[in-house]
Amino acid sequence: MRRHKVILDIVVYPDKRLRNKSTNVLEFDEKLHNLLDDMYETMITKEGIGLAAIQVGITKNILIINLANEDEKQIKEDLLEVINPKITHLEGSEIYQEGCLSVPGYYDDVQRAKSITVEYFDRYGQKIIKDLDGLLSIAMQHEMDHLKGHLFIEKLSYLKRKKFEKEWKKKLKAGK
Repeated sequence: MRRHKVILDIVVYPDKRLRNKSTNVLEFDEKLHNLLDDMYETMITKEGIGLAAIQVGITKNILIINLANEDEKQIKEDLLEVINPKITHLEGSEIYQEGCLSVPGYYDDVQRAKSITVEYFDRYGQKIIKDLDGLLSIAMQHEMDHLKGHLFIEKLSYLKRKKFEKEWKKKLKAGK
């Protein structure tokens, strides 16, 4: 039976739930599949390219990534559903401008590994090993940080972080 599409609420900084560390998924069942489907609908509706379960208030090691193709369209066939990920290899360094659905409207340059190897499970519990580079590598590292209770703004320099905090407080006070 088909379920209705569910759009979940995004947890927004400085909500303390974003600091929680996620735990491994042990059951690859219908409940997990429904959550993955709801996360996908939420990410697409909110115009994101990645979403970690913690960003919708669920402390499980689950993330999804769906980059746009050459036609600037996100197609579901390109969706990565990543469960219990581990980075087994990092290489190089790259600076990329990042944003986050939990820090809406703010973008800044962040340094991360240029390419990574990641091991994870799909929705059916099948183990997958992938070599990633470019934006896919950056997005995977960004989303995996969420699973450990970290946000990309923590990677900013002290001065940039102070400036961000000041501007963010103003934005929240203004109710935007």
